[in-house]
Amino acid sequence: MPSYLTVSGAAALLLLAGAAPAVAGDGADQSFTIEDPRITESSGLAASRAHPGIYWTHNDSGYGPYVYAVDSRTGKTVATITMRGVGRPRDVEAISLGPDGNLYVGDIGDNLNGSWDHVWIYRFPEPKQLRDATVDATQFDVKYADGPRNAEALMVHPTTGRVYIASKNEDGGGLYEGPTKLTTGATNVFRRVGEVPWVTDGAFSPDGKELVLRSYFSARGYVFENGRLGADHAVSAPLQRQAESVTYTADGSALMFGSEGKRSDVVRVDVDGAGAGAGGGDGGKSPSRGGDSSASSAGAKDGDAKGTTLTGVLVLAGIGVLVLMGRRRKGN
Repeated sequence: MPSYLTVSGAAALLLLAGAAPAVAGDGADQSFTIEDPRITESSGLAASRAHPGIYWTHNDSGYGPYVYAVDSRTGKTVATITMRGVGRPRDVEAISLGPDGNLYVGDIGDNLNGSWDHVWIYRFPEPKQLRDATVDATQFDVKYADGPRNAEALMVHPTTGRVYIASKNEDGGGLYEGPTKLTTGATNVFRRVGEVPWVTDGAFSPDGKELVLRSYFSARGYVFENGRLGADHAVSAPLQRQAESVTYTADGSALMFGSEGKRSDVVRVDVDGAGAGAGGGDGGKSPSRGGDSSASSAGAKDGDAKGTTLTGVLVLAGIGVLVLMGRRRKGN
């Protein structure tokens, strides 16, 4: 039987979070929970362009060469792709869809921050049919011009097809630009072209004019022009237990933020000027901005309150109140 604290906590958290955004159309591209018990460390997200409402994801290190297609309408896995010809993945951290219709998988993690002299990128065509399959993937060797480092964010530019990696460092990382085209005959050298904060994932807007980088507790958007970072601003992002991934919806109307863990949540946050469930939104819209010294304080829309950092703070405060109530009840 549920305890008083559990029942009261659930009710209070619902009140604090507010009503969930209305589900438009067939329910695709709304917040969802990943139901597959095999996916316990979802570390990357990529919105399918061939299959509306489908999101590609993968586990972190030690889970094999698998990529999963998850339906945002149900949270269920509708296809498991096994990559063939890539050896044994070491620390897979990111996934991105290129303009060539290929999925790029970043085996780029290095928790010892420089213990591996090279990392890998795997590439295979996005399947035309959603079913379990084994596919031949191309493996690319990658090095950084300024030496090994840890990274969790890989982004393919949606118009140029160029691959970028953002390194992860508590003192600030770098944005690294790959060669014009990746090659299998030689090592692909990535060169530092910008400075970024602590980053766990990133995503380009569908038109390539905006780059969003997230960390465990926040996210920032950058104007992206001629392959370089421009003006930046805070982006509304949900407070999640282990914030690991972000992608734009295929129509550019929202950002989808993901987390690791069993039955992890993927939370939708609308971009400025696009309503929840918008179909065919303008990919050039900016992500919803959070207030700070470098951006005007706009905040998230009412329908997105569930996915903002403010709501997370309120939820945590509510939990504290409920715990205190529970202790007092035990003392009576």
